[in-house]
Order: sequence, then structure tokens, then C-alpha cells
Amino acid sequence: MTPQNVTVLGATGSIGTSTLDVIARHPERFQVFALSAHSQVEALGRLCQRFRPRYAVISEPSRLSELRDALAGTGTEALSGEQGLCEVAASSEVDMVMAAIVGAAGLVPTLSAIEQGKKVLLANKEALVMSGGLFMEAVTRYGATLLPIDSEHNAIFQCLPQSHPVAMGDAGVTRILLTASGGPFRNASREELAQVRPDQACAHPNWSMGRKISVDSATLMNKGLELIEACWLFQTTPEHIEVHVHPESIIHSMVEYRDGSVLAQLGSPDMRTPIANALGWPERIDAGVASLDLFELASFHFEKPDLERFPSLRLAAEAFRAGGTAPAVLNAANEVAVQAFLEERIAFTRIAGVVEETLAHITPVPVDSIEVVMTQDERAREYAAQCIESRPVMQREWEKN
Repeated sequence: MTPQNVTVLGATGSIGTSTLDVIARHPERFQVFALSAHSQVEALGRLCQRFRPRYAVISEPSRLSELRDALAGTGTEALSGEQGLCEVAASSEVDMVMAAIVGAAGLVPTLSAIEQGKKVLLANKEALVMSGGLFMEAVTRYGATLLPIDSEHNAIFQCLPQSHPVAMGDAGVTRILLTASGGPFRNASREELAQVRPDQACAHPNWSMGRKISVDSATLMNKGLELIEACWLFQTTPEHIEVHVHPESIIHSMVEYRDGSVLAQLGSPDMRTPIANALGWPERIDAGVASLDLFELASFHFEKPDLERFPSLRLAAEAFRAGGTAPAVLNAANEVAVQAFLEERIAFTRIAGVVEETLAHITPVPVDSIEVVMTQDERAREYAAQCIESRPVMQREWEKN
């Protein structure tokens, strides 16, 4: 068996490190072609010492000389910036790309891989949220293989017929049941939510994730982005997707069929399971994950999401219905607001407010090119920043109490 060359975009993040863990278990199947990181030069250098990829890419061009020093003796060539990311994603020598860059920065490199017909393992949900139909059209046009990595979308993928993707009604599919952990503040009151600090929001009860996605999980924006992603991946609308808060995070999502059957995918909350599913697809390979002990779990719980305490999920559905660049605006405003919260410049409860104000201010336009998407992304970021500055730091909700 000739090993497949894999590029891992976002190698130092939680998805990237889990991907490399699975790859290391199958040296006969996979070899690392390229690794990338945003700014963590030392961590990227250590990974290159271990996996000896052909290329390493640092997103921040100003760190290129540091990366070269860190790669001394590895035989790995250093690249930088968006151009470097696109180069290692689209290389003719690459068989598959793990797209795990967080946020809007992952869009262009991921599309570069799509346009070369690669097998793309999509962990960067923002890329699909931002460009929607344009992204899926490119998958079809260039014959790429797109496999979802988010545990929920991978679960849906596993529960659907092999004729994936499936629109509602095809093959008897009637509904998608998208599960959500509910995050660390599932039972918190509005007053308690106003007091939330960044370290609390980043302490997810079930999953080990980066700070940005942990905050998104706490606000339910992560589920909103996943709702939009599911609509595009599975050719449906929010009306055919029902979000179920499932605090145990064992049932990762479900698919309902016309005959009343509901198929569910279960597993421990470990991202190596969906990663291994996509890396080995259509075969099954070892992920290094312990077997699920249902006797120990004993019971499952399900709740409806509270859209008043957690309006981000509502805003995401509204953005999808508005169409055009509205989801890109939603994503951009959220990224700016989450960063402001992490820097303690706004309160946790203000994040959704910034997003809603930005969506109301910027009229969506049709998505007919990536340039349009990026222009609207920039406009949304500028307006969201203005919204944040309009409320002085001393008026943060936790300072009012």
C-alpha cells in the first residue's frame, strides 16, 4: 500500500493534533506532506521534528525567519502567508487536506484544495458558512470529495444513505436531528450569563477545544454555524433541522426517515472518531478511542434550546434564510465579538448583540465570487468593531453589578 500524502492546515490546534495522532497510528496508510500553524512557531517546529513533512507554513509572514530557525535539521521547507497555505493545499502531490484553520482565514486555502479535486476533510465550518453555494458548486465542478469532520455532521453523514449528499425527501429522509451539548452555561440565568468571564466560557464540560470555538459553544453560535453548514452539506433548510440539547455528548446527531426510523451515531466525545472516519473513508480504521460503555452512561437527556438566553442560534437560522452574504456577515461579526470578549472588552451577553446589530446594518448581496464574500466580511468586521467601541469598557455588564 502506497501511503497517502496529507496536508494538515491548522496542525497545532485541537483538530490538527488529533489528526496527527490518528495518522501516527497508520504509517503504512498516511504520510504528512505539509503542516501549518497561525503563529505557534515552536509548536509547529516540534511537530515537524516528529513528522518530517516536506513543508511547514506559518500564516503570519513576519514569523517566517523564526520558523526557518525552528526547522533547522529537519529537511522541511518553510513557507508563509495565504500563498503558502494555498500552495500546500493544492499541490499535485497531495492526496487529502485536513482543513482545520479556525475562522475565515481558512476559506481561501480550503477552496484551493477543492479546486484541485482533493479529498478535503472539512473541520473549518466557517469556510462553508461564508461561501455556501459557491463552495458546494466548486466541490461538484472540480470533482472534489468533501467529508465533514464536525462530530455532528460526520454523524449525519454516517447515518445517511451512501448516495450522500441527500436532500430532504430523497431516500426517505424527512428530518435531521442536530445535537448540541448546551455548553457550560446550559442552566445559567440571564443574570449569571452577564457575569461570565473568558476562562469560564472556555471550560467546556465535554470537549477539548480552542478558545474561540469554546466560546461559540457556550453562546450556541457554534451550533448556529453548524446549522448553516448542515443546510449546505445536506441540501436542506433550517425547517428540516431540529436542534436537540444533549448534555452527555454521546449521540452526535440523528437522521429521521419516512418510515419512522431514526438512525443515530454514538461515540465518546473524542474528535479522533470522526477524523478517523474521514481519513479512512470508505473503510474503517482504528482511531485510538476507547470503546463506549453504555452501562456506565445509564441514561441520555434531551432539551429544547432556549433561544431567548442563547439568541445566536436564532440569528444563524435568520442569516441562512436571508441568504447571500448574510451568513458571512454573521460569522465575521461573531469572530470580532468573541475576540473582544476574550480580551474582556465586552461581556458574554453582548456577543450576540454585536452580531445582531451588524446583521441589521449590512444588507446581504448575492454570493457570486469569493471577492464579494471577503469584501462583506471586511465590512462586517469594521461595523462590529464600531459596535463594540460604542459601549465603553466601564459599562460591561459585570461591572454594573
